[in-house]
Amino acid sequence: MIPNEKIKNSSELEFVIFCIENVAARLDVNAERVYNAFTGISDILYGYIVPEYEVLHTQSREYIINDLLDVMKERGIQV
Repeated sequence: MIPNEKIKNSSELEFVIFCIENVAARLDVNAERVYNAFTGISDILYGYIVPEYEVLHTQSREYIINDLLDVMKERGIQV
């Protein structure tokens, strides 16, 4: 895993948006708060979601959301 990878294409961008919007919906918060948690408070976006895109995007919606919530919990991130 390369730390702080950048989004390389529109598929990765769509997946990042999918992740942010679905975690926000599950937590019943504004997507901007989740984005800020994934980028400002932590490195979840560029240090986890983007580098793990190839594996994560093949999983179910529920798996992805639960996985991201677990990562947030492990890192002590609250929105």
